[in-house]
Amino acid sequence: MEWVVWKLSVGMLLGALLVAIGAQTALAETEDLGNGFLHHGVATPVSNHRGTVATVDGDGRNVVLVWLFDHRGGYALLMIDAETGESTQVPMPFRSGNCPFASILSSESKFYTHFGSYFVEFDPATREFTFSGKTAAGMAMGMTEDDDGLIWAATYPNSGVVSFDPKTRELRDYGHVYKQTWSQYQRYVAADDAGWIYFGVGNTASQIIALNPETGDATPMVAEEERAQGSGYVYRDMNGKVYGYVSGRRDSWYEFYEGEGKKIGTHEQIERKPIITSSQGLFHRNFPDGKMLKSCDLVNRILIVADPKTGEEKRLEFDYTSEGAHIMGLATAPDGTICGGTAFPMRFFSYNPESDEWTNRAAYGQWNTVARLGDYFFVGGYGGGFLLEWDPSQEWVTTKKGDDECNPVFLTQSSPTINRPHDLLAHPDGKTLVLAGTPGYGFTGGGLLFWDRETRTPTIIKHTEILPEHSTMALVALPNGKLLGGTTTGPGTGGQKKAEQAELYIMDMATKEVEWHEVVFPGVQSYTDMCTGPDGLVFGFADRKRFFVFDSAQREVVHEQDTEAEFGSSISHQGPRVFIPTPDGKIYLLFAKGIARLDPATFEITMVAESPVGIGPGGDILNGRIYFGRGSHLYSYELPE
Repeated sequence: MEWVVWKLSVGMLLGALLVAIGAQTALAETEDLGNGFLHHGVATPVSNHRGTVATVDGDGRNVVLVWLFDHRGGYALLMIDAETGESTQVPMPFRSGNCPFASILSSESKFYTHFGSYFVEFDPATREFTFSGKTAAGMAMGMTEDDDGLIWAATYPNSGVVSFDPKTRELRDYGHVYKQTWSQYQRYVAADDAGWIYFGVGNTASQIIALNPETGDATPMVAEEERAQGSGYVYRDMNGKVYGYVSGRRDSWYEFYEGEGKKIGTHEQIERKPIITSSQGLFHRNFPDGKMLKSCDLVNRILIVADPKTGEEKRLEFDYTSEGAHIMGLATAPDGTICGGTAFPMRFFSYNPESDEWTNRAAYGQWNTVARLGDYFFVGGYGGGFLLEWDPSQEWVTTKKGDDECNPVFLTQSSPTINRPHDLLAHPDGKTLVLAGTPGYGFTGGGLLFWDRETRTPTIIKHTEILPEHSTMALVALPNGKLLGGTTTGPGTGGQKKAEQAELYIMDMATKEVEWHEVVFPGVQSYTDMCTGPDGLVFGFADRKRFFVFDSAQREVVHEQDTEAEFGSSISHQGPRVFIPTPDGKIYLLFAKGIARLDPATFEITMVAESPVGIGPGGDILNGRIYFGRGSHLYSYELPE
């Protein structure tokens, strides 16, 4: 196994860029890539933790272990000396675009995770990865340690199970043990003192699975008629048994032992066996000597360790390398900047082309969709399908739900009808915002959120009132108070796909009733994005490769073209912005490989410039330049005269 260890001193790289509180600003030092393209740098130059634990190294010194995650995925283990702040960064022994969703610090103080179909062990005593093994496809959603010291993981999306014996170094892969027609989450895993493994399954229909560690046989423990939407829950009790229940039935517990389960009704005597494991949010604070990890701030690179015995706190600076967080989407703000949000960590960014400066702040949630309307900038975000309103002319005040004095201000949310937004329509009437997207975890069919800016009131329309089991992916405003929507058959995260084909529909905004809908393109699963054109025409993409022109008055397609062979796929993201209309009536298109122009009269598409980097999240125009993202980086292209 080959890897490199970097010793990082305080103040290296981006450390000087970040300040402890408020906005973080930095020069972009824009780079000319040639052919009209510019590179403006990284929007959010920090990483996110995917599990953090306090433990000791081989010399008994207090250390902090952190799984690091940036736009590349889980890329390294960061080990910080809790006395000095000196840090050691060890790259993952494999490459994957994914990241940890569960991890565990074992009773022997070794740190484990499983993602990208690899199970790994990190030993703080030797400061290196001491095991890496390939498994069946999956990533751990839950992990545990049994009484013999074996480490267990249950994996998304098909309930794979693996075990690792730290003594014999054997990795046993049981494969995928439980089949469903939807992607499964296994957030809770437990072992009884006889070695049997139990894990909860969600989210479309909750279940608990018992696994025989000798044979690998897996048995569902909950009757089909008792499976509600949600997840199964299990925990290991000090009495050696495992207890659990399925979603919606907390008054109907099961007791599990040696692969058998029995209902026990209510269960109040809980004595949980201590096991240091959790989801990607794992944050174990307690060092063996009684000191406590109060904070490990990857944004400002500050570690705070408290000593409860003396009441003293130690504040330490540390450093690490990062290629920055994912850009989720971007748009031109009313103050003449390019703004948007990043994910993991959830941050707001603003790029000022005039000063070539970045501003970066903490953001409320994940900014999936962004749009300008007049002097305001609006955000549709995950999770909860929330809606924010930002006035760039006023002082920034960190968003707090329920506090109308904030800026951006939290307007409303729409979960579970919408949990993950995919489009935010700033209606040309100047007073209406329409948010669309997929529903909450385990659900199928997403609706619409209408926000009236004059009355400051929301209206939520469920999928059953639009097209049952569909979610709306793309929206445009039509003449005479109508909306054209394009759906996706994709369910909410962990949900079950039920609709067979995506459709177009027309809705009356006043009545919120669907007046027309049709499977326009047989076999299409999702309408990527749409844009209004002249004379009631609508331009759109289906499945990222089928360009079409829809006559909304006649309710028919008047032109279609498969663009994949010539132009490749259009861009795609959780809030795609494929179409870039200009103030003078031109329309540009963002393909993954370059920028094209659409002739609204002839419908001809012409590649204007192939990009030196693959184009990711779009996209907007400012002062003759189209701005777009790629991973964590912002780029722009100067439009020809």
